[in-house]
Amino acid sequence: MSAAAATFPIPAWARTAVAPTGGALAACQPHELGAPLVARLLAHTGLPADAVDAVVLGNALGAGGNPARVLALAAGLREDCQAVTLDSQCCAGLDAVTHGCALLALGQAQVVIAGGAEAWSRAPQRLHRPLDGGAPVPYEQPAFTPWPARDPDMLQSACDWACRNGITRAAQDAYALRSHQRSLAARAAMAGEIVPVRALAHDAYVRAGMTAQRAARLPAMRAGQAPAGADCSLGLLGVSPRADGAALVLLASDAACARWRLPVRARWCGSVSLGCAPDWPMQGAAAAARAAAARSGWALAGLDALELHDAFAAQGLLFCAELGLDAGQINRQGGGLARGHPIGASGAVALVRLLAQLHAQAQARRRPQRGLACIAGAGGLGTATWVQAR
Repeated sequence: MSAAAATFPIPAWARTAVAPTGGALAACQPHELGAPLVARLLAHTGLPADAVDAVVLGNALGAGGNPARVLALAAGLREDCQAVTLDSQCCAGLDAVTHGCALLALGQAQVVIAGGAEAWSRAPQRLHRPLDGGAPVPYEQPAFTPWPARDPDMLQSACDWACRNGITRAAQDAYALRSHQRSLAARAAMAGEIVPVRALAHDAYVRAGMTAQRAARLPAMRAGQAPAGADCSLGLLGVSPRADGAALVLLASDAACARWRLPVRARWCGSVSLGCAPDWPMQGAAAAARAAAARSGWALAGLDALELHDAFAAQGLLFCAELGLDAGQINRQGGGLARGHPIGASGAVALVRLLAQLHAQAQARRRPQRGLACIAGAGGLGTATWVQAR
């Protein structure tokens, strides 16, 4: 959508805490993560459940079905509520919000709940069916391109990109350590956006007491050297871990806000989704952010907040380098490295984090605040969404 396209009110937002797989949320299915968030959105705005016209949910690991429909029913929404599950892998949660706004723009809905939910701990086991009738073959990662030579393992691709650009293990560890420190410092500020599920009220992966020396002793996820010989391996701290979590936003038309007397705490102003070289999928977020700046007319350096789901420390460092930003300008309260990576929900978590920060700043500074949330996805995808809070 262009900068001249319609904007849409965002009356409320909420998320679960993000927990590592096998942790506090390990027994939850996607709808069990999302239903408490729907309840919070309705209670926070006074909106009746029957007013919700559609649920759009990002989910990458559910292996079919329609988790959005299960969520709508589990949350007590009316039975004729639309339900769409979207899978663009890591970009799915943010793309679901864009799809929800498209329903509003087309007049197919007046009130939409959109975002992402990922229960990685409960993801089904995957098996390829052999053509010869033999035993099924387990697999971890599906194909993201039709060309095996251009469909890299995500960790290896990140390591190769770090080596190619000379991003050292020490620089990655320092970036990741700052993310954890910022997230710890902001724990109280995040409490209002988090709905406790299974008694978990804060992101569970954040490492307290980590130092540069301890980070250096953590194992390498992938080993690699730059052409000049520098160690550019991916350390454990510099990789966003597998996680469970969910995040949802309430979207509405202006007419629906007037009818139901909904507060307009922020407005969705636009979004861009695009592709990049599948060999280097980490580039997608920077490409999307650059396109978002061009379409919105908002200079990235002048934004009041910028949230990148940084799946890798090397990605965050290169994102800033490519866009001329200082690392202090993004993820000011910690990013994906400190939380974890609930694939189909990660983009929506970044958006909720952005909205919460912008709204708090707008209240304190008594003027509107602008920001951008962005994410890269497997296969060479990128999505960026820009919003304004007041």
